[in-house]
Amino acid sequence: MFLFNRAMKIEDEIKQTNFRNAHHKAIVNLFYTSAWLENRNKEFFKNFGITVQQFNILRILRGQHPNRISGAEIKTRMIDKNSDISRLLDRLIAKKFVVKFQCPNDKRAADVGITNEGLSVLRQLDNQINQTDSKALKISTEEAIQLSDLLDKCRG
Repeated sequence: MFLFNRAMKIEDEIKQTNFRNAHHKAIVNLFYTSAWLENRNKEFFKNFGITVQQFNILRILRGQHPNRISGAEIKTRMIDKNSDISRLLDRLIAKKFVVKFQCPNDKRAADVGITNEGLSVLRQLDNQINQTDSKALKISTEEAIQLSDLLDKCRG
C-alpha cells in the first residue's frame, strides 16, 4: 500500500482530464469518492459479519430503542432507499440482531426492534468506527463540517 503526502486528484484517479465544466468534475468526483468510501465500508463491516445496509438498519433501530418501528419507516430513514428491507431484516433476524413483533392494530404488519445482541455488535463497532471515519477522510474537523454543509447545500 502506498501512502502519498498529497491527495490524488480525480483526473489522476480516473485518467481523464476532459470535463464539461467545474460542476461536472465535482459530480464525477462525488460519485468516485462515494464508491471509494462504500468499498472501504464493505471491507470494514465484513469483519463483523454484516453489510453497510444492515449496519444502517441497526443504527436506526438503536436510535428508536426501546421502541419498535415498522419496516416501512426504517426504509424511509435508510441512506440506500433501494435496499430490499424485508431481505435485510430476515438476515438480521437470523443473526439474532433484531426481532419482529406483530402489530396489534394490523395483523399483516410487523414492527421491528433491536436485540441485546444487536446492541452489543453496535458497541463493538462504535469503538472502531470513530477511528476509521477520521482516517478515511483525511481532513480536519472544521473541513469535515464545511464539507457536510456544502453537501447539504447541494441537495437543498
